[in-house]
Amino acid sequence: MKKSTVKIVTSFSITVIVALSVLLIAEPAWAWGFFGHQRINRMAVFTLPPEMIVFYKEHLEYITSHAVDPDKRRYAIEGEDKNHYIDIDIYGKDPFDAMPRNWDEAVEKFTEDTIRTYGILPWNLEKNYFRLKRAFEDKNQKLILKYSADIGHYIGDAHVPLHTTVNYNGQLSGQKGIHGFWESRIPESFASDYDFFVGKAEHIKNIKSYIWDFIAESHVCVDSVLTFEKILSLKFPADQKYAFESRGVNTMRVYSKEYTEAYNAKLDNMVERRMRATILSIGSIWYTAWVNAGQPDLSNLGDLEFSEEELKEEEELNKQYNSGKIKGRDHGN
Repeated sequence: MKKSTVKIVTSFSITVIVALSVLLIAEPAWAWGFFGHQRINRMAVFTLPPEMIVFYKEHLEYITSHAVDPDKRRYAIEGEDKNHYIDIDIYGKDPFDAMPRNWDEAVEKFTEDTIRTYGILPWNLEKNYFRLKRAFEDKNQKLILKYSADIGHYIGDAHVPLHTTVNYNGQLSGQKGIHGFWESRIPESFASDYDFFVGKAEHIKNIKSYIWDFIAESHVCVDSVLTFEKILSLKFPADQKYAFESRGVNTMRVYSKEYTEAYNAKLDNMVERRMRATILSIGSIWYTAWVNAGQPDLSNLGDLEFSEEELKEEEELNKQYNSGKIKGRDHGN
């Protein structure tokens, strides 16, 4: 497939672009971007033991390409967006102490409307873990692959600090656009230098605690993510903070290479650390679901075939993603 050419437009070109009223399209924001989610899911496969990797490597392209299905569903399904985040800071000064881990207890304390409004990411992740475990028990390869890909996506979201705060795009602090900057622009710029080999997946004793722990780790980073960018923005005039790139037929305003490098240095490679933690967490949850399902033999599950109806459903999902509007929260706004 021919790759789209990416080039930086000079300051003179910018003037010409503005003068000619060329349509400038802001770069969209998804957790880790499609690039990041796909790379993360792919690398998580290599954390698995031989008994699992024989199956996952056979379906490596599925695990990779379908890593972005949950984001596509945000364009097709009302309420899907709630599965991708939790605005934990809305629940007070010590939100992790205030929030019950059990769904029924959380609903009783804060009401279901409130919980859903501010995101259900941890409970969604736990639900999908049990779905994957059941798929392993049934040796249902389609569902093993579906829930593995989905879980990888949601774990990726949970490792992004801005998926744990009501100020998810800096819209409350005059930093609109920081969501895509942190999770898309930085990894796309530096991922070629990242070390994605993170060791072997580990068995998790308590899935619920494990999920809440890495969400808490993400939330601790929120202050640094916002404060460091705010400080840096005071040192860069607008014409140095942004640049314009041509991507296919579109011209997009993006954070400049210099500003991106400075922010990444200020964060002390936080993005790489969170990506590495994501990869290990995904592999570990896949592995735990398999172990807790009785370690079924995955070497002879047969050929992966999809019905005409399933293919039509995928086609419709892609159609709504390509031509539709997000149903719910848009992290780019």
